[in-house]
Amino acid sequence: MSWIPFKIGQPKKQIVSKTVERDFEREYEKLQKLEDQTKKLHKDMKKSTEADIAMSKAAVKISADLLGNPLCEQDQVFLESMTALDTAMRRMDSFNLEKVNQIQKTVIDPLKKYSGVFPSLNMAVKRREQALQDYKRLQSKAEKYEEKEKTGPNMVKLHQAREELRPVREDFEAKNQQLLDEMPKFYQSRIDYFQPSFEALIRAQVVYFTEMHKIFSELTDQIDQGALTDGERERENEAKLAELRALSIVADD
Repeated sequence: MSWIPFKIGQPKKQIVSKTVERDFEREYEKLQKLEDQTKKLHKDMKKSTEADIAMSKAAVKISADLLGNPLCEQDQVFLESMTALDTAMRRMDSFNLEKVNQIQKTVIDPLKKYSGVFPSLNMAVKRREQALQDYKRLQSKAEKYEEKEKTGPNMVKLHQAREELRPVREDFEAKNQQLLDEMPKFYQSRIDYFQPSFEALIRAQVVYFTEMHKIFSELTDQIDQGALTDGERERENEAKLAELRALSIVADD
């Protein structure tokens, strides 16, 4: 939400100092940026967890497809490797789900709740702005009667204008001071509010990747008994592919 003052006639008397107005605009601008950043972080965290879930589900699907490959019926070693892979992927998926649930509770939900405070803040700023416009309008009205000839009727109207102005001025000053006092406190509160969430995010990631290291270390021990290097595997694949290309059914015409 951008703060845009209403366009009205300005009273001759300056009712809000430029320093106060600058302080107000500076503090509110900081909160507007905080609101945008909080919403963006909430959106990005949701996208991240959704991507995590999609990744682990895809990995489980791939391992299940490999396990269902007809080759598993013919090759016991391949069957054992794919069974180990499928078990590892399902364990990974389970730990990933735990991590996502933890992040949902400790990071995403708190971000959403924090974002829910800003509409009330923005409404308070709107009420302050409306009070300021009422103050300016009645101040300008009182000034016009002050400039008129000091006749009885004019003095009565001046008195009425001043009486009408007084509660409006007090209302604005109260709203203005409250926001000037509380906006910096609200901005500062973000540190104490979000620090536990970000610490929980780090812990969730540490626990998850620690478990992943265990799972994939065990998987490596189960399926990598041949201890071939990546280069050796690549050369072996190329040799097998060359044999396939030599078959007449795939030979170039």
